[in-house]
Amino acid sequence: MLDEGIEHTQSGAAVVDNEPDHSNSDESDTQGSLRPGARYINGQYKNTHPTQDLRDDLTKFDVAKRYIFDKNPKAEPKTSLPLIAMQKAELEQERENSQIHLYRLGHSSILLKLASEYWLIDPVFSTRASPFSLFGPKRFHPAPLPIEQLPKIKGIIISHNHYDHLDEETIRRLRNYADFFVVPLGVKNILHKWGVSKDKITELDWWQSTAVGDVSITATPAQHFSGRSLVDGDATLWCSYAITFQGHSIFFSGDSGYFDGFKSIGDALGPFDIVIMEAGGYDKDWPDVHMTPEGAVDAYFDLGGRYLLPIHNGTFNLAFHDWQDPFEQVLKYSEVKGAITLFPRFGERVELEQPGQFSLWWRDVE
Repeated sequence: MLDEGIEHTQSGAAVVDNEPDHSNSDESDTQGSLRPGARYINGQYKNTHPTQDLRDDLTKFDVAKRYIFDKNPKAEPKTSLPLIAMQKAELEQERENSQIHLYRLGHSSILLKLASEYWLIDPVFSTRASPFSLFGPKRFHPAPLPIEQLPKIKGIIISHNHYDHLDEETIRRLRNYADFFVVPLGVKNILHKWGVSKDKITELDWWQSTAVGDVSITATPAQHFSGRSLVDGDATLWCSYAITFQGHSIFFSGDSGYFDGFKSIGDALGPFDIVIMEAGGYDKDWPDVHMTPEGAVDAYFDLGGRYLLPIHNGTFNLAFHDWQDPFEQVLKYSEVKGAITLFPRFGERVELEQPGQFSLWWRDVE
């Protein structure tokens, strides 16, 4: 049950346009509190704890030099990854059953089936997670189904505006293919510029909720940052989400470093049937804003998760670790701490109630 301190908005046939009041945005940290509202100071959103995108002693130029001179030859697979091909006809046929299941499409992109409706979370179908078509992180693998093979989509949920989570080409192609878009504060204008009708878009602040039929979506805090250029840093909000449907609960982390906000979310909205948690793209140079494998397992316990599904890995080279490292490290900490962790191949169905066993597929790639 949602805590009574959480603000609710309802969107059925029409989507509510939320304009939260940030007049009290200079208050102390909101961690541990259920009152709505991210901190918004001088035109920028702030994490609940003081955080840095990079360590004190580093600049973005220093990191750029690392990408140029410290390349890890094992950061990308040398051979093809095993995919489970998905077919539109089969996905449409699945609408006839009442099951809840999901598919990893790559990186943090999730296709979620809630009874007869499909939802997309952070869909990225482009070849690169970049503003450039010829430069930037390139996919290790294609999506397990082409974008034109997607079934009709009820709604799309976006966690934040970074290129590996909010993809212009994907949104432009899906703008008339989905009925609803749920986004953090400030992202509505981006989608509208790309051709999405404003009446389809619901913006949420932390601890605000919206409902689409039987689906309730609550935006919850994350510890990250935002920006798509050199001049728009933290001008839009970043979120995790709690999704509830017919007595089932799903948590999606978006991008986040580990912080005690996960315990607050778990206390207010947990337990969760499945925790879809970032575990990839981590590095010693940005420890505050991306999740280590051990942090992912700890956050799963904080949230009261039944199953853990690690994401933000296996598709793009965004850091300096071996590409298999997130899988191996999450597996190690899961075994040590007793987490029930799922490792589906891209395109492999994950049943919410009985997900079954998955192979350690990444060990067979090279």
